[in-house]
Amino acid sequence: DHAAARDLLPLLERKAGRILANGWPTGVEVCEAMVHGGPFPATTDSRTTSVGSKAIERFLRPVCYQDLPADLLPTALADGNPLAMPRLVDGVMRD
Repeated sequence: DHAAARDLLPLLERKAGRILANGWPTGVEVCEAMVHGGPFPATTDSRTTSVGSKAIERFLRPVCYQDLPADLLPTALADGNPLAMPRLVDGVMRD
């Protein structure tokens, strides 16, 4: 089992935010409805949370590709949207 796990770990590290072995997850679902909140002292900074889908924003690392030639952009930003991802282009959501 360890050999299979060792082979799978690089793939899992790119896909999962948590890799768990022989334990229990926190039980906190990652969904829009799950956030920390409430009056002080439960929440002292309402801009971030450590649970739910809004928590993902805490770990984002924005990168700006200013004036790069199209052939140097990541596939997700390529003209024609080859990954068919919803994107905000010039203030308009596009598929």
